[in-house]
Order: sequence, then structure tokens, then C-alpha cells
Amino acid sequence: MKLNFCTLFDSNFLVSGYTLYISLQKCCKNFHLYIFAFDDLAFEVLTQLHLPNVTVISLSEFEDEELLRIKPTRSKGEYCWTCTSSTIKYCIETFHLDHCTYLDADLFFYGDPEDIIQDINKAGKDVLITKHNYTKKHERLSIISGIYCVQFMFFRNTVEGMEVLNWWRNACIDWCFNRHEDGKFGDQKYLDDWPSRFPCVHVSTMNGAGLASWNSVDYHIVEQPSQKNPFKLVNNKKKTECDLIFFHFHKFRLSENDVVWTRAYNLPKSIIKHIYIPYTNLCLAHYEYLHQVNQNIVLPQKSSWMPRSFFSSTLFFLISIPYCLWKEKSLIIEFNNYHVYKIKNGKLIRS
Repeated sequence: MKLNFCTLFDSNFLVSGYTLYISLQKCCKNFHLYIFAFDDLAFEVLTQLHLPNVTVISLSEFEDEELLRIKPTRSKGEYCWTCTSSTIKYCIETFHLDHCTYLDADLFFYGDPEDIIQDINKAGKDVLITKHNYTKKHERLSIISGIYCVQFMFFRNTVEGMEVLNWWRNACIDWCFNRHEDGKFGDQKYLDDWPSRFPCVHVSTMNGAGLASWNSVDYHIVEQPSQKNPFKLVNNKKKTECDLIFFHFHKFRLSENDVVWTRAYNLPKSIIKHIYIPYTNLCLAHYEYLHQVNQNIVLPQKSSWMPRSFFSSTLFFLISIPYCLWKEKSLIIEFNNYHVYKIKNGKLIRS
């Protein structure tokens, strides 16, 4: 079965997007990836690369009247969220696909995504979504961010599947902002009632689909991957074993001056050692390659508010408390769990 995927990113996420593609090349036997380039530089570089099994789509090709109408009312990030459903719809309708799966650009595959597709095929449904699966400590975040994560979303080109997709696109056109309002948040909280609203929606049962910083503390690694087998994981609570299919590197950033950092949760040492450090080294190598292809590709500047010391981290956290009390209505999100690394002599060193 040929799997159709789509993703979107601008030049700031080009390294992550290219790394996603490389992981698909390694893990997926038969696929095509439609990449929506959200700025001119990303389109230029992706066109220069001539990647097999890839179609690059520019904003000028993709944007329609409705998207252009609301574009001035959204921030850059909000507009990307607004466009997610539209990219899937564009691929299905323009390229006459029988299905399409949206992928976040900061995913990385360790196992075959076809295993996830088989899950929905067995269920006989038309739309597949994945849970955040927050740890117990962070499950309250689902109130803000949603039960389900817009990271791996499968839509079948059926009457039922397109009904869900069109409903989602229309909702995002009407409202898609980086704030919590009337039970909505971005494009993501819309998914909360899909299993009850739409009978054709299936929630993935694959435990290894969607490991991320917000749930990795619930797992430990028992096997390293070979050419054929992905990581083996054991759920610390359920004591069940599963294959790692993909990891979501949420808030992972590479910045200039060889600084690597993530604004994350408490990451287990085994996840840092076996997942984050190899991924970081791979991203650094891909950055060097992309920079050779086009010297306009540079790492973004380090964020001015990234903590550089215990004092600044503590100060930032104390400042964040009254902000969260005001902004999130007493829901305090932990800002102090940063994982910061520097590169020295080719090795990652914790700052």
C-alpha cells in the first residue's frame, strides 16, 4: 500500500522537516510526501534538493480566497495551524488521493507508519487521531491543549472522511488562535468530541505512536533499534511492551552558537541518551548539508528569553506564575524544565 503524507513548514523548520523525510525514507517502504513550503526560502531549498517521493507545493499554489481573507487576522503560527486541515484537503482533491495523513514536521519515525494505518483499516473507520497520552502529572494540560494531538492524522477520501475534514477546515477558518477561548484552542481542541460527534473517527490504539516529552517519563527503553526493529518500550505503569513508531520532538530547537535546547518536561535519562542526543546529532548533520545546498539556510538566533543559568531560570519561573494565574485561569504550566546543551568537540554537553 502506498501511503500519502503531507506536512507544512517554513525555512525555520527546514532541518526538522528534512529529518522527518529521512526517517520516512528509512522506515516506510512505499510513500509519497507532499510538503507545503510556507516561505520562499523553504520552497527554493526543497526544489533544489530534488527529493525522491516528494512534491513541493508553494503558498501561491495552495492558498485560496478563504485562507487569504483570514491570513491578516492570524499570527504566523496561528496561520500554520489554520492551514493544517486545508493542506490535507488540497492533497486529496488536487492529486486525487484515496487517503492522506498529516504529519507534524517535528516527528521522527523509528518504525513503519503503515502499522498505524493498519490499525484504522482493522477498525473499518475513515479518520484516525492520536491522543496526547499525558502523564498523570501533566494530564491537566488536556484542558488547554486538548485530549488529542494534531501530529498524525489520517483521512480517507470517503463521504464520511471528507465530512469530518471539511467540518474541521471550516471551524479553523472561523476561529484558530493561540489562546484558550470557549473550549477552543488553535486547531487542536476541535478534536476533543470527534469520537462522539463523528462515528467514522478512530482513536489510535498503538502505544508506540506518539511518544513525546509530555509522556516519555511513563516509558523506558529495553532495546536499541537494528535495521529491522524499532526501539522496544515498556510502559512503566501497565508493564506492557510496545514498539516505538514515532517520537514527537515538541519544542525542540537548534539555534546559533552551537546551542541545542528544548523547552520540555522532565525527560528520562534513557530518552535523552537514546532518543534526543542521536536526533540532535542527526539534525546538526542535516543542517550542515542543507547549508551547503543553500547558504541562506542558517540556524535561527537563540531566543532572548531562554534561561542560561539557575538564577535566570528561577526568575523566569517566578515571573511566569502570576502570568499563568491570569492567562490560564489558575492553571500553572511548568516553564522551568529546560534541557539545554552546548556542542564542544563534537559532543553534547549539558549547560
